[in-house]
Amino acid sequence: MMTLAALTYLDRVCISLVAPDIMRDLHLSRIQMSYVFSAFTLAYALFEIPTAWWADRIGSRRVLTRIVLWWSTFTMATAGSFSYTALLTVRFLFGAGEAGAWPNAARVFTRWIPARERGRVQGVFFASAHGSGGLTPIAVAYLATFLHWRTIFLLFGCIGFFWALLWHGWFRDEPRDHPSVNREECDLIESTRGLAPGHGGSWSEIFRTRSLLPLCLQYFANSYGFYFFITWLPAYLSKSRGMIHTELALFAGLPLLLSVGADITGGMATDELSRRFGRRIGRCGVGAVAYLFAAAAMITGTIITNGRAAGILIALGGAASMFTLAPAWATAIELGGKNSGVLSAVMNTAGQIGGILSPLVLAYLVDRFSNWSLPLHVLSCLYLLAALCWIAIQPEPNRKTR
Repeated sequence: MMTLAALTYLDRVCISLVAPDIMRDLHLSRIQMSYVFSAFTLAYALFEIPTAWWADRIGSRRVLTRIVLWWSTFTMATAGSFSYTALLTVRFLFGAGEAGAWPNAARVFTRWIPARERGRVQGVFFASAHGSGGLTPIAVAYLATFLHWRTIFLLFGCIGFFWALLWHGWFRDEPRDHPSVNREECDLIESTRGLAPGHGGSWSEIFRTRSLLPLCLQYFANSYGFYFFITWLPAYLSKSRGMIHTELALFAGLPLLLSVGADITGGMATDELSRRFGRRIGRCGVGAVAYLFAAAAMITGTIITNGRAAGILIALGGAASMFTLAPAWATAIELGGKNSGVLSAVMNTAGQIGGILSPLVLAYLVDRFSNWSLPLHVLSCLYLLAALCWIAIQPEPNRKTR
């Protein structure tokens, strides 16, 4: 799962660093490039829930194999795009292929990880993703000194094929089916994972889940910010803060590098506080406080005049928002139960809607007002809204009509 998380961000973040080269070679405007960014996210949102539902029917072993093979194919196909229409189509199909990867990871954790460790394992999972995302700008900046951007996509796409081969041969959907799991370990996992027997429930049961709406809204804000970091942050640092070359690559990856620590400590904090004070404090308290800090850091980063200090504050704000990922996904798993794959997919779909809007809103705001700080003010307001959503969430796994 850690290597899966790393691969998802390796392929996503790559395009933001080579975007200027793509725009130059294909003669794209800022608005057109924003639609390229959002084409991936639109497809990801559309296919997220169906793919998670499919995994609940046939298992994550086969579905994740298909996901990685598909997205690796279209990562490589990005290298063959020679027009705006072709690039838009390829990135849409890339998003359709990657959809469902993280809900499938949540489904795997539901079946393999004891309930008391869900926050920690989610933190480690996201740390791997963000570590990859944070190092990718540095790797791409280095590779771009001697490789064409098309070659870089071909290189990155190859890695997924090796992952899919190893995953399908080694993983099993249930612990009792894995040859390396003995009876005692199987009994321990099954007795502590808190998973009711049987298959998933009805769609109406999922959408009657208490707190689903605020859970989705806070994740909308999270993904809105994340897609700013992996799409237009390099442009913001260059245009508004005057960063170039190595400094630009470092600060472009800094939010995700700092998120590695935030992911792990967020997972540890949510589990420990939930154990001591209950899920209301452990899940909701952690989420609300982290978003308040993220909003304050983000708005301060737009006001301060020193460019490097601004870059650090924006990175800290982004990392604070990622501190909420472990409580968010742990809450989705706990509320979903045997429907955890689909319910977490609903939450992630709401996030992808934020991801669709994020690059487009920035492009239109900057084109209209010529102000690169304005999109960050919007993001700060969304983080404040997310903090309020966590106050409204009731994290206990009881379903009531909202």
